[in-house]
Amino acid sequence: MATESETPVLDTLAAMTMDSIEHCHLDKRSLIQARIAALVAMDAPAISYLAHIDPAMKSDFTIEQLQDLLVAIAPVVGTARVMSAAGHIAQAFGVALALVESEAVAMAQAEAESRSDS
Repeated sequence: MATESETPVLDTLAAMTMDSIEHCHLDKRSLIQARIAALVAMDAPAISYLAHIDPAMKSDFTIEQLQDLLVAIAPVVGTARVMSAAGHIAQAFGVALALVESEAVAMAQAEAESRSDS
């Protein structure tokens, strides 16, 4: 008997992503480029880009390569989509940085509490 998940939508999206990756034979960098280009083309929100930051970093996808990708697809998807994407990407990076900072603060607080308990 299957247990009911508290996050069925996220679970479904994660499963779809894993299936896609398992059936795709592109290298990691080409895969992230294709996904980002698709996000730009459909004017995806910042949260969609946020989900791709970690995989992009793991594939050594640089800011310069991201800029090159946006330049390459601009004639196809249009200026408005590229500018919108740039804003959404910047917003996603801001959220990612805030999450990292929050995690670092929490770790420092836990370490300080651990030291004071000793």
